[in-house]
This record gives sequence, structure tokens and C-alpha cells, in this order.
Amino acid sequence: MAERAGCFGCHGPGGLRGAANPGRTDETVPNFEDDVMMYVRSPEEIREWIRDGVTRRRSVSRTWRAERERGALRMPAFRNRLRGRDLDDLVAYVMAVSGNPEPEDSLAALGLERADSLGCVGCHGPGGRLARSNPGSLKGYVPSWDGGDFPELVRDSTEFRQWIAHGISSRFERDPLARFFLERAMLRMPRFERHLRPGDVESLWAYVQWLRASAAADSMAPRP
Repeated sequence: MAERAGCFGCHGPGGLRGAANPGRTDETVPNFEDDVMMYVRSPEEIREWIRDGVTRRRSVSRTWRAERERGALRMPAFRNRLRGRDLDDLVAYVMAVSGNPEPEDSLAALGLERADSLGCVGCHGPGGRLARSNPGSLKGYVPSWDGGDFPELVRDSTEFRQWIAHGISSRFERDPLARFFLERAMLRMPRFERHLRPGDVESLWAYVQWLRASAAADSMAPRP
């Protein structure tokens, strides 16, 4: 959605490298990874920024309005272009790339850290929240950890351990059709058995459970 909406034209590939913005004090368009939380404080403010081109809080700031006028590039309002699920998806993408929210639970936080160190985020995206394209796979993408199809792939912590250690669960290994699509996919789940530290699977599982609980809570939150 971010690419289709044209976000990467100013915020850079993946939203990770903002373009130069002459006239502004900060000199560049903010990127999603490091800069976004200097401008917004919550998912709702990200929604306001995308929908209206500014948050309500900043819209009343004379300093901010003057700074905006000096810049060559200005954040457009997508109110008439993005609605409903498309807007939700874009907010979720910005939150994922910015690494927010982060778990307060120490075991889940360690899981997030290990997911990055083990390279999980390369395919599953920042925080395991993106469904990156995967040609040849059954659904055409790498499943995100907070996605709706995750329970179809991982029923419990035992299957999660099998996927992490062996690159496949025992249930899928016994299923010829599942193996067909897994073997046909361009990106395949690697075997991490030789690379795991004691406690890695437990901390990764704690993070995934935290992430899914957070996603479920967010889906129940009222939308303006």
C-alpha cells in the first residue's frame, strides 16, 4: 500500500531514506524507521498525519506551520484517496517499520532482539509484521507473525519450535501438498537448529504471542 500510494517517492525506498527537503531546518523528509516518532506520539497521530497531512496537535503550532511553508516538499493529505482497510494497512506499515510499539515484557523484548539477530526480519519484515512477496508460495507472500493465516501454519509452541529448528513442522512435512508449495517457493524457511542459543525459541514464541495479542487488541479499537 505504501508503494502504491506514492509514499516512497519522498520517504525513500521502504520509507527508510527521506529525500532532501530544501528550506526545512531538518533538511530531509522524515523516514519511517528513525524519525517518525519525533513527529507523532501514537498510531492515531500517524493516521491523522496520513489522512490530513498533519496531526491536530501540530496544526495549531505556528512554529510548525512556518517550518512547513519553508520546505520545498510538503506532506499531502490522503483523506480522499485512502480509506478503511487501506488506511489501516498504511498505519500498520509505518508502525512496523518504526518498531512501535515495543514489548514491555522482558522475555518478549528479548525475542524481538533475537529475531533481528537471527535474520528473521529479512523475510518476515520489521518485527515480523510484513507479508513480503514470495513467488511460488501458496499465497504469494511470506506470512507475517501477526497475520490471519499464522494459526494455520503454527498451531502451538511445539510446531513453532519445529519450524524454527527444522524449517518445517512435522505436520507439514507429512503433507505432500504442503511440501509441494514449500519447495516451490522462492523464499524458504531456513533451519536454525545450529544457530539457536538456549532459550531462543521460548523468547521468540513469547514475542510472537505478544505481537498477536497486540494486533488483536488494535483490531478491536474504534476508528474515527
